[in-house]
Amino acid sequence: MVSGLQWWFSSMCTAFCITFFSFTLLFSLFSLLIFFLRLKVGCNCEICQAYLTSSWTKEFHNLCDWFTHLLQQSATGTIHIHVLGNTITANPENVEHILKTRFENYPKGKPFAAILGDLLGKGIFNVDGDSWEFQRKMASLELGSTSIRRHAFDIVNSEIQSRLLPLLSSVSREQRVLDLQDVFRRFSFDNICKFSFGLDPGCLELSLPVSELAEAFDLASKLSAQRALASSPLIWKLKRALNLGTEKQLKQAIKMVDALAQETINQRREKGFSDSDDLLSRFMGTINDDKYLRDIVVSFLLAGRDTVASGLTSFFWLLSQHPEVESAIRDELERVIEGSSDDRRQQFATFDQLRDMHYLHAALYESLRLFPPIQFDSKFAFEDDILPDSTFVRKGTRVTYHPYAMGRMERVWGPDCLEYKPDRWLKNGRYVPESLFKYPVFQAGKRVCLGKEMAIGGDEMCGSGHNQPVQYPGSQSESSTEVRSWSYRQRPRWLTSSSSRKWEDS
Repeated sequence: MVSGLQWWFSSMCTAFCITFFSFTLLFSLFSLLIFFLRLKVGCNCEICQAYLTSSWTKEFHNLCDWFTHLLQQSATGTIHIHVLGNTITANPENVEHILKTRFENYPKGKPFAAILGDLLGKGIFNVDGDSWEFQRKMASLELGSTSIRRHAFDIVNSEIQSRLLPLLSSVSREQRVLDLQDVFRRFSFDNICKFSFGLDPGCLELSLPVSELAEAFDLASKLSAQRALASSPLIWKLKRALNLGTEKQLKQAIKMVDALAQETINQRREKGFSDSDDLLSRFMGTINDDKYLRDIVVSFLLAGRDTVASGLTSFFWLLSQHPEVESAIRDELERVIEGSSDDRRQQFATFDQLRDMHYLHAALYESLRLFPPIQFDSKFAFEDDILPDSTFVRKGTRVTYHPYAMGRMERVWGPDCLEYKPDRWLKNGRYVPESLFKYPVFQAGKRVCLGKEMAIGGDEMCGSGHNQPVQYPGSQSESSTEVRSWSYRQRPRWLTSSSSRKWEDS
């Protein structure tokens, strides 16, 4: 009897091994087949061949710069990557057509929703139609109020004064080199967690602690985005079904994010949420579905973390290269504070004073023009269409508008488009906005970013730190009383990566 069971167990193990290795071999062959099908070797156009062979890397450090070059050479400002089924444009008229005129024809689409679905669920940045309309209206009511903007201002102000500046001062005294990009990622994560969940992960404390939540969220975001790089959606879907490789890691990371979100929701329901100002508490007054609440708040967490961090990183890097801009911001801050405050000890601009800092506003917008946090964004055509530049778009085609390239188009911004010139945004000393379709850094039309004003306000709070004794990294100004010990030796990492750091959003 025992020997029979042993024989049966041995046979089952053998059968399992044979099945497993057979599956592995078939899966590899299947992946190879999909790869060759994706190549569409019938397309011999110069652009597609350069993409397939990666020959573009001989002249360009990253994909965005290559796309920018192609769009600059295009007579219409539009190109086609046939092997990807992707039409890319840097034409403001096309952008207005996609985001406003034919908005209903260019949803985010099911391919995008599937890629980020496990992380974002049915949150506002991953849905279309009625669900998007409902969340949009609800978020607009909450984020559009002055009270919530002042609340966000207070959160950022507290983080700057209690953590950011003490950290920079400590590093300066100890003559240490600081990775400012990492600092801003910690800074933005603390702020967005406080604003969204009402919790403080403490990432920017002096010891720069490791946050399990931040690591899990970063990993989940990274692995979700990597799904878009698979030769076919079937590959990552099969890996997910079998709980293998990166899909297994993604599942574990999302599980940690879910656990924290659920714990926070439970605690808020127990203690009450009517007196809390965070986004979760505000939404809990309208929504009873915990899963839906989780999806909405995690979506805002994703939108507000890396975008703010990358925007601040590029802004400070540009300031380090343009001391005259830094000096002008310092002068403006002193004028604004002296002209509207009797407190000579005041060092930061108030919520209302920031509105009068037109040069700071222009300097920040100019930085985002050259280095938008979201370099390009895609939609999917619901039906056949023709763009204003006469480009035909077939149903199901991925259509991408490219803010990074648009900021470098001479036909859009003039012959000095590659220069950092805040004055281009000023008229008689006052900030004058450009069309959002010419400057779609915050999207435009019906999907224009609801958190735009709060994001800009937070960045400007950091910018108003020019009145502090700690000097900006890499700055050439002599007005600092502290020893300058940190600096940019090169462009921020995300500006030189071989692909976009964040491939899509909202």
